[in-house]
Amino acid sequence: MVSSIINTPLESSEWRLIDPCGLTDLSLTETLSGGQSFVWDQEESGDWEGVIAGTRISLRLNKDSLAWKNQGPKDFSEKELIDYLWLDDSYREATDNLPWRSDPFLKLCMDLLPGLRILKQPLDETLFYFLLSPVKSIPQIKEIGSLIAKNFGEDLGQGKYAFPGWSRLAEISEGELRQLKLGYRAKNVAGTANFLKTRPNWLPSLSGRSYSEAKIELMKLPGVGPKIADCVLLFGARKYQAFPIDTWIEKVLSKRYGLSKWNTEQKLQFAELHFGSFAGLAQQFFFSAERLGKLDTKIKI
Repeated sequence: MVSSIINTPLESSEWRLIDPCGLTDLSLTETLSGGQSFVWDQEESGDWEGVIAGTRISLRLNKDSLAWKNQGPKDFSEKELIDYLWLDDSYREATDNLPWRSDPFLKLCMDLLPGLRILKQPLDETLFYFLLSPVKSIPQIKEIGSLIAKNFGEDLGQGKYAFPGWSRLAEISEGELRQLKLGYRAKNVAGTANFLKTRPNWLPSLSGRSYSEAKIELMKLPGVGPKIADCVLLFGARKYQAFPIDTWIEKVLSKRYGLSKWNTEQKLQFAELHFGSFAGLAQQFFFSAERLGKLDTKIKI
């Protein structure tokens, strides 16, 4: 992977270049806006604008290369971006570890979405967004999250605002949160904020725990059941064993793997045994391929 600085004739500021990046237009789109993150928007120019840990970042895909620019206000290194987008060699090792050689359906999904990644997002922010997720679509989650950030987070310019953090959220009443379209989720966000207020090291400590221990701990929070816990751990703590089962994954397991009569615990055990330590990456390939309607047009396997 080669990094360099390029200048565009349309803009005066510098873009940095990561080449090759291993992404396609489709896999970058699904990685940024396909349900694991809610802070990215694609502009009319095709550029992606988002916020990572309180810093505004621009991305531009050009064939095999990814151009990126730090719009501030904080420093953000190329190493941090590579880690966030999982652009290092460990991604190739992870995909190679999946059982696509013996599972033609998994191989089909991976072939349809080459380069699809799991983002490494801030754990505190990931928890917040997935507390908003029950019975909400991706655009609705983005809208509610943006309202919270705009009202209580730092203004980063160009219509982007930082996640305010759990300490700030602990100062906001449940009633105020309800006024920002959270509905019954306001109670869970307020309860979680109060829980974390007295346990400042509790959430960061989860990354260092085993997957099973971290999941049990997360489910102590109001509104956090098995699926939300798995989403938080997969997308915010890189616990790749996590295998969130939503309606799309239920469809995959029932229709494509014949597990319609299995209960959730049995399906999780199947995922652990069949897909292994990177089951969560397989899950994301399934989720995107099924949600995008790409599978029914292919030969059923």
